[in-house]
Amino acid sequence: MNSQIKSLAVETIKSEAIAIEKLAEYIDDNFEQTVNEIFNGKGRVIVTGIGKSAIIASKIVATLNSTGTPAIFMHAADAIHGDLGIIQPDDIIICLSKSGNTP
Repeated sequence: MNSQIKSLAVETIKSEAIAIEKLAEYIDDNFEQTVNEIFNGKGRVIVTGIGKSAIIASKIVATLNSTGTPAIFMHAADAIHGDLGIIQPDDIIICLSKSGNTP
């Protein structure tokens, strides 16, 4: 049993290392432009999502705030029920979605 646990742990780490390495393929001009927009932005970063995406969005907001970038989590369902007014013209909005199908 212990050898299976150890083996599973090692395989999981190797699998995750491969996934992280593949992320390098996504670092392109769009990534650079997005980072510059956030860095030079005059407003806050509003991060939104539904379901698991909302949980991840909330964690991103916590990270941004802890590094000095003003950020707010806006649950997408709350936005359509009146909270959308908190968003100002200079804010940057990041929408997270697993499938991209949520309206």
